[in-house]
Amino acid sequence: MPHTWETHAQDLAARITHPGSRWWGPLCSTPRHLLVPRWWEDDDDRWTLRDGSDDPSAWLRTVYSDRTLVTKVGPRHADHAAPDDATTGRPTSSSTLPGLLLTMYRHAHLYQGADVLDVGVGSGYGTALLSAALGGDTLTAIDVDPYLVEAAADRLGRLGVRARLVTGDATEPLPGSYDRIVSTVAVRPIPPSWLEALRPGGRLVTTLTGINAILTATKTDDAAPMVAKGRIEWDRAGFMSTRSGPDYPPAPTTEPHEDDADESIGRYPVVEVDESWELRSMLEIDHPGITHRFEHSGDRRTAWMSHPDGSWARATAIGDAPPLVHQASPRRLWDALDDIRHRWLTDGELALYGARAWVSASGTIHLARGSWRGRIGPA
Repeated sequence: MPHTWETHAQDLAARITHPGSRWWGPLCSTPRHLLVPRWWEDDDDRWTLRDGSDDPSAWLRTVYSDRTLVTKVGPRHADHAAPDDATTGRPTSSSTLPGLLLTMYRHAHLYQGADVLDVGVGSGYGTALLSAALGGDTLTAIDVDPYLVEAAADRLGRLGVRARLVTGDATEPLPGSYDRIVSTVAVRPIPPSWLEALRPGGRLVTTLTGINAILTATKTDDAAPMVAKGRIEWDRAGFMSTRSGPDYPPAPTTEPHEDDADESIGRYPVVEVDESWELRSMLEIDHPGITHRFEHSGDRRTAWMSHPDGSWARATAIGDAPPLVHQASPRRLWDALDDIRHRWLTDGELALYGARAWVSASGTIHLARGSWRGRIGPA
């Protein structure tokens, strides 16, 4: 007998939670497939359209797996694409993998009657889960994209979900005050509007742009120098960054000038930094704004790093041999990466996860763990 969407939803709930959880019922009763009828699938450096109605069985298997489904690439939403369409670009909206949503909600310490702001409407699936768990009367969801809000409001309305959906830039003044702010988009620094809208004792949960970490912070007395305090959680997570338009602006690029480069031998093997979350996060704190590229061809591994200030580095090696490194000022980017790797080997870990955090009124985050100190301001 073929599975129904309900049995698929129950299978998903069993994979990411347990029957005693407050999220068991919402997961089992929320028809995610009706909120994600079409999506983009990564296919060899391009995105190919998938339409659930073309293969309903595959649709249910995909939508009720614990995975993120990209619904918008650049300015193109899957709802508006032609059959068998494809596109390229950066994802700009998605239906977040359900397990990560639950992680964020658990860190938020949600409770009945709390005024909750859900930052990042996306497909509306997270809003539906929150409404099922908490009721929608005290739930507000906000997104900068008018179509996302319109489509989610229509689909959620047909499902009987009660929530207030708002179109707006979440980094600007917010439409109310809240006991909890839960963001499924990354920010950096913390928007001052969040700190203003959060009630004393209220709690925010978010990820940080370029840093694969979850920040939780509780609003303190408004007169205190640090208006919120909390920690970097041990869980790793990353979301798309907030944006103010239909797409992200193009990333700045640095063209290498070989004549300006110094040549040296690196201390450690070539690593794919974007896939090494802890390394990348610590590097982003020390040297924000670096972009990375990696190529693996046979045994040859090459990594590129560039910064808007004109710095660049290229490291090439065969297998795990020490790499030949070319880099140019004003920063020695590969040296900075090797310094972090040396610290990791010396201390046995890097200090970001589990660090205490204090947030100033401007949104700057100050971190401390043991003797380590860090600061996360604008990228």
